[in-house]
Amino acid sequence: MTLKPPPDWPADLVADMKANEFCGVVGSVLVSETDALRVWHLHLPVGKRCNFHRHVLNYFWTCHTHGKARGYYEDGSVRDVTHFPGDTRHFEFPKGTHMLHSVENVGETDLLFTTVEFKNSGNPALPIPDSVRLTVAA
Repeated sequence: MTLKPPPDWPADLVADMKANEFCGVVGSVLVSETDALRVWHLHLPVGKRCNFHRHVLNYFWTCHTHGKARGYYEDGSVRDVTHFPGDTRHFEFPKGTHMLHSVENVGETDLLFTTVEFKNSGNPALPIPDSVRLTVAA
């Protein structure tokens, strides 16, 4: 799919989408990883937006807080969603498919999500930099 940001999107949003077109960092911090899965936490303070990122693995997310989010997608669509604690959505990506998007907190409360990616999916896992991995002091 060709990136199709609308002409009215701010330049910084378009630049972020292009710069992160193949970014596999789907959360704020990678808290656990095995040969089978990756577990992420995503914390979005009020008024903040996460960078664009690409989902290629089957996954689900669960929201832990109440709030409102705005999703920006590579096809130019924008969707607002109201979240409630316990909201959970599942996604599957057959070989050669993906989703590129960013999420902005447009509500009045911080948003917190847990995302679980399954490495045994139709696509190979994208590389993840060490800088987003949880480090625990010994």
